[in-house]
Amino acid sequence: MKAVILTKTEGPHSLVLDEIDTPEPLPGEVRVRLRACALNRRDYWLTLGKYPKLTLPCIPGSDGAGVVEAVGANVNHGLLGQEVMIYPALDWGDDEACCGRDFRVLGMPDQGTFAEAICVPTDNVHPKPPHLDWAQAAAMPLAGLTAWRACVTQAEVRPGQRILITGAGSGVSGFAIQWCLKLGAEVYVTSGSQEKLSHAIALGVSGAENYHDPDCYRKLRQQSGGFHAIIDSAGGNAVNALLDTLLPAGRFVFFGATLGNPETGLEMPKLFFRQIRIQGTTMGTNAEFAAMLDFACRHQVKPDIDRVMPLHAAAEACQLMANFSQSGKIVLLTS
Repeated sequence: MKAVILTKTEGPHSLVLDEIDTPEPLPGEVRVRLRACALNRRDYWLTLGKYPKLTLPCIPGSDGAGVVEAVGANVNHGLLGQEVMIYPALDWGDDEACCGRDFRVLGMPDQGTFAEAICVPTDNVHPKPPHLDWAQAAAMPLAGLTAWRACVTQAEVRPGQRILITGAGSGVSGFAIQWCLKLGAEVYVTSGSQEKLSHAIALGVSGAENYHDPDCYRKLRQQSGGFHAIIDSAGGNAVNALLDTLLPAGRFVFFGATLGNPETGLEMPKLFFRQIRIQGTTMGTNAEFAAMLDFACRHQVKPDIDRVMPLHAAAEACQLMANFSQSGKIVLLTS
């Protein structure tokens, strides 16, 4: 089969399409003939060597959707021919509150989805929602799940609440916007791009401000009256300004820190007097993945897709992520 392989860490051009043996499913596994896969920022960081415990060579990719074409021993043959989406991780563990030490995301060290086929445990395949095409199905798993856990499990978003989502235009923030809107919340966003702000407004958000504006967060506080929760992935020096927009007992949920730690530290008295909760989150459980797909089906949620490209253009697709220019997910068609 064809697969995109990373053998060195000199940037996206290190991704090379090659021919390798098609894997055979082990007992308890199925082989999925992938129709599409999608990129995440994790894949970009892999090409730069900026990922813990990097093991090379590897086949990156965590998102994928396709058709079950083979089953291992002790697997129901009724799965053959089923159209499925893949839960993008392995071995979460027994504690739903936090992943265990063996938890890992598909695409290093285990084979990822940048290939024509992949073998995964049977529990990792879920029926593809019929309202999604292959590109849309491939675009949802990792980003959708990360946003789902952040919004539903950690931020506990409820109808009528006001939610601020930073960095509109990214894969995760796009899903967070849709999940919160469908949950009945009033959503506000930030972005450094007017085009991305306009797109968020078209999705139905109530307010949108450019984070390059020094008065961005003051304006958002005035517009909204304050937020019940913030979903953030950047961190950096804006954290204290963001925390100031929270209502008493508000939740600051973050799943990334692309801008690092706040240089001034946290203003602790503001936090404990107002009972502010700061909650880190990452990915999600298989049960949350199933709940997300059920919600997506009931509300006919479709992911934002920036563009669709062929598998052999994986290096070019990954390079597009270098400057955060995309709005929505970048998808690769594998067949």
